[in-house]
Amino acid sequence: MFRRRIQTPVDSPVPVTDPKLGTTPGKGRPTPKRSESQGRRRSPMTAPSNRKEAYRLQRDRDRADRTRAREGMLRGEERYLQPRDRGPARKFAREWVDSRRLPGQYFLPVMLGIMILSMLPFPVEVRSIVLAVYSVSVPLVLVLVIPSSLYTSNKVKKEAAAKFPDENLKGVGFYAAMRALQIRPLRYPKPTVRPGGIPIPPKN
Repeated sequence: MFRRRIQTPVDSPVPVTDPKLGTTPGKGRPTPKRSESQGRRRSPMTAPSNRKEAYRLQRDRDRADRTRAREGMLRGEERYLQPRDRGPARKFAREWVDSRRLPGQYFLPVMLGIMILSMLPFPVEVRSIVLAVYSVSVPLVLVLVIPSSLYTSNKVKKEAAAKFPDENLKGVGFYAAMRALQIRPLRYPKPTVRPGGIPIPPKN
């Protein structure tokens, strides 16, 4: 009298009829779990077979970390900088120095050029002239460099104090003066502005 109803399982896929073919295509395989799908997408991790291989992999990782840190330091990224280079006041000091042509940056090239000239095998007459120029140029360059360094130190410290009143400015003036004595291509972190304050576009 009462017929028994046929219940379809809840998790059974509902058949879909293709109107073009007139048939019901089947999946042919069970639906994979999410964890299984993600596991297939991940690259397989192979453990080192021996201690030598483990050391090699560790050296490769350390080398990649050092390269990444060095490139980040050259770009001036805060997390890769040395403690003496960190902070907005130190960044301001670097940009202040790098945006100007100061006499101090020519100190080392001039001294190096004069030293090389003094060691070349010139004739006696020419050599005596070179040595005389060397003996006169050293105090002359120092006379130009010392006032420039004092000016740079005081100026940077004054402007940094006005721009960053809540920052610790201890040593920021000396930091700027020492950077001003360095040859521009050898400065670290690398300059981010050209003389005149024009930003240097980052390298790809």
